Amino acid sequence: MKHGLITVGTAFLSLLSRHPRRVSAALATLMLGAGGGAFAVASWAPDASDLPVREVLEAVQPLTPRAPAEALDVHQFKLYRSDITRSSDTAEALLKRLGLADAAAAAFLRSDANARQAILGRAGRMVSAEASDGNELLKLTARWTTEGSDSFQRLVIEKTPQGFASQIETAALTASTRLAGGTIRSSLFAAADEASIPDAVAVQVAEIFAGDVDFHRSLRKGDRFSIVYETLEADGEPLRSGRVLSAEFVNDGKSFQAMWFQEPGKKGGYYGLDGQSLRRAYLTSPVEFSRVTSGFKMRFHPILQKWRAHLGTDYAAPTGTAVRSVGDGVVEFAGVQNGFGNVVFVKHRNNHTTVYAHLSRIGVRRGQSVSQGDHLGAVGSTGWATGPHLHFEFRVNGQHQDPMTIAKQSESVPVSVAAKPAFDRLAASARLQLAAAASVQQASAE
Repeated sequence: MKHGLITVGTAFLSLLSRHPRRVSAALATLMLGAGGGAFAVASWAPDASDLPVREVLEAVQPLTPRAPAEALDVHQFKLYRSDITRSSDTAEALLKRLGLADAAAAAFLRSDANARQAILGRAGRMVSAEASDGNELLKLTARWTTEGSDSFQRLVIEKTPQGFASQIETAALTASTRLAGGTIRSSLFAAADEASIPDAVAVQVAEIFAGDVDFHRSLRKGDRFSIVYETLEADGEPLRSGRVLSAEFVNDGKSFQAMWFQEPGKKGGYYGLDGQSLRRAYLTSPVEFSRVTSGFKMRFHPILQKWRAHLGTDYAAPTGTAVRSVGDGVVEFAGVQNGFGNVVFVKHRNNHTTVYAHLSRIGVRRGQSVSQGDHLGAVGSTGWATGPHLHFEFRVNGQHQDPMTIAKQSESVPVSVAAKPAFDRLAASARLQLAAAASVQQASAE
């Protein structure tokens, strides 16, 4: 028997050495077959539902009621709040409005020269505070800028292990572009308020289109406007509005468009998208856009108590409001004259004369040359006036004329031939932006 086994083993080894791959494949097949048999045998095992069941009970220790509260105590929260400073602010009043109760911080604000100079008693400055969950000040930041500056200042007051410390930093403003629009229901300013558009931007819109639209008398309910303007930001916070880049105003169904453009080496200004300058020989208003008490029409004279022709335009404005020359010229008279009170006469070319009456003060002298926009004095109520306002007249060869008509008829200068290609490229972009602004406005209205 042993001899037989040895013979079989010797033959198997000889076969394996001559055909290793075939023998290996045969062995694998045999093993798989054996596995299949094992599976078949396992399927005959007892059903799990017939096996005995045993119940095990163990006591579990619950968490103590204080554990969650102790876990929360590990975390500290920071609170943030912003506000605008007021001229009446004391250290305590400002901190209280920011939701802080911190006597040490209040004492520091009162004693620190930077804080006193930058925020206490200063109105209109944006302040943000970072506080602990105990309403104690951790960090206070104030930002402000001056008109015409391309930078802003930042006051930072921070709590340190040694106490509070402050410093004032200077950084560059960042300009971003905003699209907005509105619909006239009562006035331009009311529509701007409804659309959260700054007053300075609304004034610019009125100035831009003043030669085509009488914002005092010609607005219609349903008139609409679209604007693209700059916002100057500090650390992502808008500090003030910048220049209107392009605008469209639809008045009584007629559309007017404008765009800011500056030719190389020249002063910038607003142009229609056809390239015609909107700067005319005369401004339409001697004061910035404001409420007008009466237009160029007949009126009941409040002093003489009788109907008479009102040969000019009255602009209601607070005493002290700057009065500007509507065009280039020479001061012909500056002084007191009858019912006009303090009055300035400016002589322009083509026998044109403008009159500025009821001034509270006069800032020019006879014979002085003035340019368009130069200040002549300030609004007042001298002479025959029942309240502060400017009485303005435009005379041609001594005859009274409607200043709005004269302004519309005055000439304008187009973009130069050399600058026209660059202008046309910007105008195409402005059209797209104004169309987007109009879409935003329409969506908001719906």
